[in-house]
Amino acid sequence: MELSYTDEEIAFRDEVRAFFAEAVPSETRRKLLEERRLSKEEIVDWQKTLNAKGWAVVNWPVAYGGQPWSPILKYLYFEELQLAPAPQPQSFNVNMLGPVLCAFGSETQKRRFLPRIANLDDWWCQGFSEPNAGSDLAALQTTAKRTGNVYVVNGQKTWTTNAQYSDWIFCLVRTNREVKKQAGISFLLIDMRSKGITVRPIQTIDGGYEINEVFFDDVEVPVENLVGEENRGWDYAKFLLSHERFGQARIGVSKERLRRVRDVARNVESGGQPLIEDRAFRERLVAVEVELKALEINQLRALAAHCGDGRDGPDPASSILKIRGSELQQATTELLLEAAGPFAAPYDSGGLDGANAARDWTAQIASSYFNNRKVSIYGGSNEIQRSIIAKAILGL
Repeated sequence: MELSYTDEEIAFRDEVRAFFAEAVPSETRRKLLEERRLSKEEIVDWQKTLNAKGWAVVNWPVAYGGQPWSPILKYLYFEELQLAPAPQPQSFNVNMLGPVLCAFGSETQKRRFLPRIANLDDWWCQGFSEPNAGSDLAALQTTAKRTGNVYVVNGQKTWTTNAQYSDWIFCLVRTNREVKKQAGISFLLIDMRSKGITVRPIQTIDGGYEINEVFFDDVEVPVENLVGEENRGWDYAKFLLSHERFGQARIGVSKERLRRVRDVARNVESGGQPLIEDRAFRERLVAVEVELKALEINQLRALAAHCGDGRDGPDPASSILKIRGSELQQATTELLLEAAGPFAAPYDSGGLDGANAARDWTAQIASSYFNNRKVSIYGGSNEIQRSIIAKAILGL
């Protein structure tokens, strides 16, 4: 098994790195380094830049705008994207809905939606989870009843990320109650401007408003917005979730955050010396770096195996990478929080004497720590991933 890069792969990595170094706007890069949220306009502008380069939807089939890269090249591309750092392509568009439409959408749907998805002309959100259907997603209760040429949708979705920005939502809806719960679900594309849709924000533990509740009251959806076959939505959802899970190790993100941990620790004093000189802190930092290197090697092993077996789709072993990757993302935010100490908390720069103004570069660390508590839950919780491993890999 070959785990080192070829000369061609190194040259590709250097090309990608040089492009990101030049193309990412300086203000966007600064916000990402400080783990601040980007505006919708900044994300849209960057995805249009990537799309013009041909790099917005590299995981799609070549026929629909993807790149004919090997899994290794795709891995290098995404690692450099995270290390730059540069904004990720909008995940609901690129990693979730796009692959579903490429595989199961009608030709009309592909022509209508895929170019706009790639260029972020339409911003999509995901309507899967409900108040009583999270990990047990098949228990969803939102209904869609066909009346002539429309489906009439009623129900509620929750934890809907960036619904406040979205032009469209892809939804799982129940179209048949007379069969087992997985067999009566369909996959609908719904215009967020439709009459009867209400979006209500939910404040998260970090103080932000990136998630929402979405209510549907007699919302009419044209029948042509059904993806694939009626009552086959569960199959399409499993396909989508496997693509969402792939790459959630986010090794580049953790590498970049560890770089920042070292930077902060050099600039914060502990016991009269820079924190980076504290032996106990260095031991914890190095332990996480070693674990991250082990995860990276396992990621490369999975990619090497994927290249060698000819499979076209995520390996169940990606669940292992998702678990460990999310744990290490959380570990890196804990180290960063410890390094910054009291300077990690948000503050009012117009306070009594402005003494904290010089520490603005650490002010979002606490918010990032809290926000990253979710990474072991979304995309299938780590507990669900362990069940997948037990069934698909261990045969239990």
